[in-house]
Amino acid sequence: MAMSAERDLPQSAPSLARRVFVVLACVATTVALVVFVGATLVFQSSLVADAHEQLSRECSMAASVLDGCDGTGAQVTSLATVDTGDTRVTLVAVDGTVLYDSLADAASLLNHLDRPEVAEALADGTGSSERESDTAGNVSIYQASRLASGAVLRLSVDRAGVSALLVRDLWMLAVVVAATVVASWVVARLVAGRLVRPVLAIDPARPQDADTYEELSPLVARLAQQQTTLTSQMRELEGAERMRREFTSNVTHELKTPLAAISGAAELIRDGIAKPEDVAGFAGRIVDETAHLTALVNDILTLSKLDESERSSDRALVGSTEPIDLGRVALDVASRLARPAEKAEVSIDVSGDATRICGVARLIDELVYNLCDNAIRYNRPGGTVWVWTGADACGHPILRVTDTGRGIPTEAQGKVFERFYRVDASRSRASGGTGLGLAIVKHVAAFHGAEVGLESMEGEGTTVTVTFPVQEGTRPVG
Repeated sequence: MAMSAERDLPQSAPSLARRVFVVLACVATTVALVVFVGATLVFQSSLVADAHEQLSRECSMAASVLDGCDGTGAQVTSLATVDTGDTRVTLVAVDGTVLYDSLADAASLLNHLDRPEVAEALADGTGSSERESDTAGNVSIYQASRLASGAVLRLSVDRAGVSALLVRDLWMLAVVVAATVVASWVVARLVAGRLVRPVLAIDPARPQDADTYEELSPLVARLAQQQTTLTSQMRELEGAERMRREFTSNVTHELKTPLAAISGAAELIRDGIAKPEDVAGFAGRIVDETAHLTALVNDILTLSKLDESERSSDRALVGSTEPIDLGRVALDVASRLARPAEKAEVSIDVSGDATRICGVARLIDELVYNLCDNAIRYNRPGGTVWVWTGADACGHPILRVTDTGRGIPTEAQGKVFERFYRVDASRSRASGGTGLGLAIVKHVAAFHGAEVGLESMEGEGTTVTVTFPVQEGTRPVG
């Protein structure tokens, strides 16, 4: 699984193993250098301390011997007969003149009164110091002691300094660094493998089941959330695709019916088959079906614009908003539906307060028109349609349309707002409905943030209530 995941990565993707190796190699090499230099400093400091201690003992012994000599001349003679090995012996007079030096001609040496160890010995009896020697990288260590004669005996040795020690052990440092780099590479491969394994084990389809690091919990939670969102979106897309297919099928079916009637009547007239006295009837049928077809196309276009507006979140697609008087719209719709209502032997009664909302005038008009048109179509002869506009106790503008029709069965009430759904398909087509009226009502209400409520009992009628939100510019009209 890990190898497959690595193959799927783009070529430019950074390697975790390489990054771990670089970090480990840099850290380990830095630590090795620091430890090496630190150890060298400690070692060199120890060398200097040991040298001081040894020279102090030797200087004390030599001073006790020289104190037994009679005068500085005897002391110089005594020193000249002693083999001091790698220890340099210098005898300095009280005035700083070098009386004797085991490694150089005393007469050629400068006055030593300014030497720290000599000055300190003259003042306190003993003195010590160290400074860079003429030999590159070495340190000269001095120990001085004042003799009974007042002269100063100084012993010194050279010891390797820090730079000399580092240069001497440079090969060892190179070996340590090389070993560190190799070890870092091996450890990086192992560590990277162990670090990546729980990450690669995360199943994108079920990230919440992954047993991984605590630090990855936010990532796993986000993956789970995105998976849930993706699943929901896929379901919505599938549902939208299913609705689209159903809508296309229903539109095709609904368009075929009036087109077939128009085509049939027109062919009868064209071919002279219709009797002269029947021509007017066929022509009237063509006009009626054309009107039905026009209404159907208009409803389809309205729904298409509402759908597009919902998908793109562009409200301007369906028009601009403006203050609208619900009561005035209801009166206007009732006036336009007066003749169909009279034909269906249904009366329309508009009451309530004039209430203003902000919305798209054309869509609000269609909402009111479709509700009233449905209430007339599915009413009974001698029935009534009541249209009421006003506001509830909370200030929400309300449109309520009540009819005295047959009512809607309980099992069908949840479906009447679906496109092309008809409780009684044969009666709906006979009444001239497109099957899209209540679907338009639902989408127009949703566009305006309104809620649609339905109350109906079979044999007693139906009430549809549209409750608009309280918004700026929405107020009762006095």
